[in-house]
Amino acid sequence: MKRARGGGEEDAPRQTGAAGRRKGDQQQRSDGDDGGSAFSPPDLPDDDNDPGLRREIRSKYRDLINSVQQNREDMLSPSNNKLTEVLEEANKLFKDVRQAREAALDAQLLVVATDLGKEKASQLFAEGTAFDPTAFAEHLLSFMGLNRLENGDDEQQNGGGVDGYLPQDAWHRVARRAECCFRTAPSFHYMMGSFHAEPPPPKQRLERQRKAPSKEAKRIMPTQLKKMEESYQEATEKEVERILGYLKSYYQDDPASPISYYEFVIDPKSFSRTVENIFHVSFLIRDGLARMYLDTDNLPCIAPVEEGEVEAGGSCSRKQCIISISPKIWRELIDAFDISDTMIQSPNTQNE
Repeated sequence: MKRARGGGEEDAPRQTGAAGRRKGDQQQRSDGDDGGSAFSPPDLPDDDNDPGLRREIRSKYRDLINSVQQNREDMLSPSNNKLTEVLEEANKLFKDVRQAREAALDAQLLVVATDLGKEKASQLFAEGTAFDPTAFAEHLLSFMGLNRLENGDDEQQNGGGVDGYLPQDAWHRVARRAECCFRTAPSFHYMMGSFHAEPPPPKQRLERQRKAPSKEAKRIMPTQLKKMEESYQEATEKEVERILGYLKSYYQDDPASPISYYEFVIDPKSFSRTVENIFHVSFLIRDGLARMYLDTDNLPCIAPVEEGEVEAGGSCSRKQCIISISPKIWRELIDAFDISDTMIQSPNTQNE
């Protein structure tokens, strides 16, 4: 029993729950007040820890932020310097900032002012790109030394447009100012008169010797080309004369009835032969051996031209045109004119 009482006296009574926690907090606060180093550093003055001063600084920061946001449109004006005043006031308040909440408000104000300044700078740049001729002329006259007081009455009586007086060296002043904008070389003067230099003699150009063609090439090639040209020209002339013979024979059989142009040149069995017939008939029109006209239905017709009519008409009365034809149009013409047989037989069929 004695040992139990001794042990109870030696052991401190244990406290649990909220009472124990409150007692521990009271001991910590008392220790902090005695030490003076946990929450109130001794090197800071008492004004920095004044709650009233801290609240006043935060209130001023909030007022500046609200004024910038409310007067945003007015501050964007180029002539308004309210933003500069707000920044100067913020610099004064920043000297007394000691806590994190105050620094956060200062950073928020800086962000708002930065956005506003960026938008204002962009507006200034956009307005600066526009050119005002009136303002430019006014600045130019001021730079040239316009005196609006001298000779003002004389110009008003004479009906002058500009009220003022320009000095004699006004344009010289503008010229001296504009010299820096142009890179011009100074004029050069010879001390002993002008110097006429003779141009250097031209270099002789050496021409390369071309290889002379061999005798066989000189003898064979022109002969081949000449024969090809002669054979093609002769074949064309013969075909034109043959088609003219067909035209004359059809016309002599019945001079009163017109010969349809499409019925004359179209071959219903061959599109290529139709194109060749149109090509050869064009030579007859060009040389004045045949003529084309429109009948009562405004359809083209063709007829031969006599020798006397060729001399009387002359080349000045001839007119030519371009005719285009495709396989589709060729088939449509065959159906429209009901062409069953060609009027111009092919040379191979005629020979057989």
